[in-house]
Amino acid sequence: MKRKRRFLELMGIVLLSFMSSISLNGTPAATKQKEKAHDAKKKAQIQRGEYLVIAGGCHDCHSPKLFTAKGPEPDPQRLLSGYPADTKLPEIPQGILGPDKWGTVGSNDLTAWVGPWGVSFARNLTPDLKTGLGSWTEDMFIRAMRTGKSMGVGRDILPPMPWFNYAKLSDEDLKAIFAYLKTLKPIENEVPDPIPPGGTPPPPR
Repeated sequence: MKRKRRFLELMGIVLLSFMSSISLNGTPAATKQKEKAHDAKKKAQIQRGEYLVIAGGCHDCHSPKLFTAKGPEPDPQRLLSGYPADTKLPEIPQGILGPDKWGTVGSNDLTAWVGPWGVSFARNLTPDLKTGLGSWTEDMFIRAMRTGKSMGVGRDILPPMPWFNYAKLSDEDLKAIFAYLKTLKPIENEVPDPIPPGGTPPPPR
């Protein structure tokens, strides 16, 4: 009888411990710990994305510039917002491109480029819903970098954008870049469409 009672007591202790361990996983403290781990992982991903954006030279073309004594530098108020829509495109000298001539010519802040393909403008990479990447999904961004197509299905991404280099990055790195871009200040700046060879430049907006 004593053995049976002792056995039941032990089983009760084991069952109580088991139930306690289950309930603890759902406590506010446990939930907070999971959220903390998730936040730390997200922060590390965003930092990785910022590192890749800087190392990849994205600011060279996608950030409007301020002109300093040392030359053009990215404008911190307009980072990665693309070719400024209120800028008048300089006149392109006739006959400047061709064999034994210039292969491509950039605007003074490097957000517009002229080449055999016509004129291309650096895209607004901020998360603005109307004019930037605000409506893009992570999958769209990855497909664009893999295929060289806008949103992964649209028009060709034109030079000098080296999308074929970014295509070699892992999905994790591309996700990190996209995560970082989503943290930028949204800037409304409607970049004009590319101009085909012989086309007319758009007026400033």
